[in-house]
Amino acid sequence: MNKEVVNDQSMKNSLEEAKTIAMVGVSSVKKDTGLNIVRRPSIIVMSYLQEFGYKVIPVNPFAVGKIINNEKVVEKLSDIPNPVDIVNVFRPSKETPEIANQAAKIKTKVLWLQYGIQNDEAKKIAELNNITYISNKCIKQEYQRLFLKMSPVFPALKTD
Repeated sequence: MNKEVVNDQSMKNSLEEAKTIAMVGVSSVKKDTGLNIVRRPSIIVMSYLQEFGYKVIPVNPFAVGKIINNEKVVEKLSDIPNPVDIVNVFRPSKETPEIANQAAKIKTKVLWLQYGIQNDEAKKIAELNNITYISNKCIKQEYQRLFLKMSPVFPALKTD
C-alpha cells in the first residue's frame, strides 16, 4: 500500500494524530560564531514542536545521555521505550534507508525527511512497511502553514 503523503489533508492528519516525535540527527551543541550564537535548525524545530505539545525525543549517537530541551538523547530509535508516531530526520539522504529500516522496526506511522532530504530506497522501505513517507519538507514550516495559516519561512530565508 502506498501511503506517500501527496496532499495537505493527509499531512495535516499525520500531524493531528501524532503525540510523540523522534528527531533523528538533532544537534547536541549550539555553534558559536563571534558574539552571536547561531541556533541549529534541528533545535529550533524541536523547540517549536514542543511548544505545540508534542513530545520530541532527540536521537543522536554522538550525544547519548545529554539533555536537549529537557529530553534525554538516545542513541537509536529502538532505545525509545514509548511508541513513536513520527520519525523526523535531520540526516543526509544517503543515511535514510537505514533510518527507514529502524523506523519500520519500531512501527512508526510516519517517516518525515526534512527539507532537502529524500531517498527512493527509504521511500520503498516506508511503503513496504505501511509507513507514510514525507520528504523534502520542514515539519515546522508545514505545521505553521497548515494550522496557523502563516508564512512558514524563517525570516532569514524570506525573499521579497
